[in-house]
Amino acid sequence: MNQLNVGIIGCGNISKIYLTNASRFNNFQITAVADLVLERAKERAEEFNIEKAYTTEQLLDDASIDLVINLTIPAVHADIAIKAMEKGKHVYGEKPLAVSREDGKRMLEIAKEKGLYIGNAPDTFLGGGIQTCKKLIDDDWIGDPISATAFMMIPGHERWHPDPHFYYKEGGGPMFDMGPYYISALIALMGPVKRVTASTNITYKERTITSKEKFGEKIQVETPTQINGVLDFQSGAIASIITSFDTWHHQLPHIEIYGTEGTLIVPDPNTFGGPIFVRRKGQKEWSEIPFTHGFTDNSRGLGVAEMVDAINEKRQARTDGELAYHVLEIMHGFHDASNEGKHYTLESSCKQPQALPIGLSEADF
Repeated sequence: MNQLNVGIIGCGNISKIYLTNASRFNNFQITAVADLVLERAKERAEEFNIEKAYTTEQLLDDASIDLVINLTIPAVHADIAIKAMEKGKHVYGEKPLAVSREDGKRMLEIAKEKGLYIGNAPDTFLGGGIQTCKKLIDDDWIGDPISATAFMMIPGHERWHPDPHFYYKEGGGPMFDMGPYYISALIALMGPVKRVTASTNITYKERTITSKEKFGEKIQVETPTQINGVLDFQSGAIASIITSFDTWHHQLPHIEIYGTEGTLIVPDPNTFGGPIFVRRKGQKEWSEIPFTHGFTDNSRGLGVAEMVDAINEKRQARTDGELAYHVLEIMHGFHDASNEGKHYTLESSCKQPQALPIGLSEADF
């Protein structure tokens, strides 16, 4: 096994779980962190005993770094990733892949030109919850999937996030923020999508921050905060999805899949665990299903480890850029369909990610 040296760019909230979980995997080690604010990088380096605290440019110039974990805000995902690849480094980024389709395509082109890997969050579909659901579908517990529903409906992030402005700008909103979890899970379970349609709306033109750090500041909303969409899968299945920052309360499931022989309740795709329930044709009760796979706790970083494994084995990663770009185009497709009043036909596709082997653990990475 070839252990890769990894650097993190972006030392905000999400960096903590990546840094915490890195010690679980043997095939990579985080040797440097960087941030736009150098002091923040130094604080993270001290907190997690990381050797180097850098500016972004210093980290990109460090020839010992093999792979960059890009945890910056969405608006600069593409810029950082492209600069890293131009320095010969593999990239694993937080979601979404990029803000624009043009940037996403360019990222994939550069990776191909340079023989580099580009991977992207979310990796939650690699967790025990959704991997168990995948096994249930593959083992024909609910027959052929016919349709699905997916709901992510909350009041918005200004109530708790220390700096929530970017959630309401281009590349933000509930679809670009949380849609990748739901769409990636649906693709993992049901395959790629051929067309989409949707209706979208900006319900509140202005938001007031009530979190402590910027309490009382106003946000001018520039992206839809209510998206009701439909996905037509290449398999023939159809799914309905709602992502909303405009919903105070609801009792809808995260994801349900309806098959010819029964129904599967899929757990929250923003987590790695359960619970999972199945009710087959003719059954009077739901059955909770035990996990067939590991990684059921917060295992963020699993996607990095899986991609490093793919690099070492010279195979396609399960969280690769092809999947991430397909998700990105789907999300744009919802907005385009609403704006133009028609279906949007996908130009991209992707391979349905293979199931992880049963019994896989941290030791296998």
